[in-house]
Amino acid sequence: MKIYVRLFSLMFSILIIASCNYQVQEENNQKQDSDPLPSWNEGATKSAIIEFVNEVTKKGGPDFVEEADRIATFDNDGTLWVEQPMYTQRLFAFDRVKELAPQHPEWKTKQPFKALLEGDMKTIGASGMKGLLEIVMATHSGMTAVEFEKTVSNWLATHKHPRFKRPFTECVYQPQLELLAYLRANGFKTFIVSGGGIQFMRPMTETTYGIPPEQVVGSSVVTEFQIKDGKPVLVRMPKIDFINDKAGKPVGIYEHIGRRPILAFGNSDSDMQMIEYTMAGEGRRLGLFVHHTDAEREYAYDRDSHVGKLEKALDVADANGWIIVDMKQDWKTVFPSK
Repeated sequence: MKIYVRLFSLMFSILIIASCNYQVQEENNQKQDSDPLPSWNEGATKSAIIEFVNEVTKKGGPDFVEEADRIATFDNDGTLWVEQPMYTQRLFAFDRVKELAPQHPEWKTKQPFKALLEGDMKTIGASGMKGLLEIVMATHSGMTAVEFEKTVSNWLATHKHPRFKRPFTECVYQPQLELLAYLRANGFKTFIVSGGGIQFMRPMTETTYGIPPEQVVGSSVVTEFQIKDGKPVLVRMPKIDFINDKAGKPVGIYEHIGRRPILAFGNSDSDMQMIEYTMAGEGRRLGLFVHHTDAEREYAYDRDSHVGKLEKALDVADANGWIIVDMKQDWKTVFPSK
């Protein structure tokens, strides 16, 4: 009889231990599932983001913001996806010159096309913004809006980043994808506000970021309504319409969105005006910059970079209450797993 009592007592103890272990595991799973930003390391930056979202969504709280005003704007290049060693759209334009060269024999002797076809990047760099605009106008205009969208989509589907050997749409930042989803789950409307071409970005933003084309603000060329072959079409003209960069970003926000953001996220001095405009509004606000500090997993650059220069914003961030997100320290991972 004593043996049976001992066996029963032992089995009961095992069941209690198993139950406790299961409960602990469940609590750990729930804690993991409840983490809205699993690719962000624990620390002041992650805590500040979560606290901000909690406060502006707490009904009855002093910082509560109605859903209609929960606007978040994100730069694209260097903030949502890789911008080194060169802006993705610039790589697209350079590839287009090579593709279109047989139709333009004059480019063999005309700069900056001649330099580009010969791989002379020093001469291209010396041509400055004027040379770059010539290339953009030659490669981004003279076709319908539908034709341009197809061209961009095909290029993105067939070209890979020169270093990471993966499609550009996979060279996006996993922590930012999580942040976008977290904000939307809490009633935010997320927008891209970028210096890049609006029609270059729109073919990929919805599938890549979950941001529909009507929530993309960018630079643009003049577009005209025409009748071709008896059908109405929109034709892209070789003329700049609007540059949505630096001081142009608040203007683009005003004209396209019509509401001042309460959160803005950039990565360079070109995003300062967008964040200044955001922070100047009433109530709780959040301004953030990605600081590229991870040469091993991505790139490390700031003050002396020819792309995504971060200098002035870095110097005044603390005084203005802006958060500098240190890529190496704050992000567990950079890109989505393949």
